[in-house]
Amino acid sequence: MSALNRQEGGSHYRQGAIQPVQYIEANGLGFCEGNIIKYVSRHRQKGGAEDLKKARHYIDLLLELVYEKDNTETE
Repeated sequence: MSALNRQEGGSHYRQGAIQPVQYIEANGLGFCEGNIIKYVSRHRQKGGAEDLKKARHYIDLLLELVYEKDNTETE
């Protein structure tokens, strides 16, 4: 059985046309980008607003790490 056909801990990643991991791998996204996709993709089925806050945290990390921008003015 393919690992894509089984889900450890729930089915929330299999709700869409493709799984977030398939999109992330196919597009060669990094850790932060992958987590953004993951959390935004599942927020309705699993974590709600908390998942969106996690995605926002990874966006803030990208701004700081990649663009060396201090994103504290938006808090």
